[in-house]
Parts: sequence; C-alpha cells; structure tokens
Amino acid sequence: MPARNKFIIGSVIIVAALAALAYTGFTQSKTYYHTISELPGLHGAEAHQRIRVAGNVRTGSIARLPGRVDFVLEEQGRALNVSYAGRDPLPDTFKDNAQALVEGKLMPDGRFVAEQVQAKCASKYQATPQLTNPGAAPSSPKSSPASEPMTSGSLATTPMSGS
Repeated sequence: MPARNKFIIGSVIIVAALAALAYTGFTQSKTYYHTISELPGLHGAEAHQRIRVAGNVRTGSIARLPGRVDFVLEEQGRALNVSYAGRDPLPDTFKDNAQALVEGKLMPDGRFVAEQVQAKCASKYQATPQLTNPGAAPSSPKSSPASEPMTSGSLATTPMSGS
C-alpha cells in the first residue's frame, strides 16, 4: 500500500474520531430549560435529559443534611422538591425567598437532583441612598483623605500606645 493511501486513511480515522467526540460532548452538555409546571408533562427521553428549572426558594424549606441540601422551589403555585449534592458550595445568596436556578435531572419519583445551583437576590446589590445632613454644606471629594490616591509617600502612621 502506498504511503499516500496510508496518510489518507489515517487522516480520515482522526477526523472521524474528532467528529464523534465533538458530537458526544455536544449532546451530553445540552441542557433544556423547563418551568416547574411543565415537568409533570415530560415523558420518555425528555424526562431523562439534563434540564434547568427556576423558581423561588420556599421559606423554611432549606434542610442541610450530611452530604446534601434539600429545599423546595416554587413557581406560579407549583412546588418542586430539590436535592443538591454537588461538589461546589452553595452561593452566599442562596437563602429563603431567593430566586434560584437549578440544573440536573428529574427522578422518577418527581424529586429533582441538582448538580448545580445558582441563586440571586437582587435587593442585595441595589445601591443604597446617600444620607445627607440637610444643614451641612456639600463636601467635595478632594476634602476626604480616603478619596485621595495613595502614593508611596502618602501613608500615615499612628503611634501605637502601650509599647
């Protein structure tokens, strides 16, 4: 067999292997978004796919158990029992009434096993209004030492007492 034919056959095998890996990686990483009210209607292959579900964490439903965290998501009057046993810690914003997005699989018993949990609490990141003293004159930003840029000669030292 000539060297050219060996090269072509080898190239075809490599390209076919890469295409197969890309296809399986794509199909395994697909995640479909469903609402809690759509979950009972999933049948067959749809019910066994990785899915994402969003909702609000029910007040008082978070139970931290050894190796997992159980909680209930609510959306439009529907509830979904969720168990999270992932490796990553839950976000700081994960608490009662927080909006959460879970990703994982729906079990035959109707429980959702989450592999990832994302939570947000919009009120935590809202700007706080600046309180001003109505009788005080507005201060300029330059008047505060904290607003001045730090340079190597601008560090102030305070003598320590008790030494």
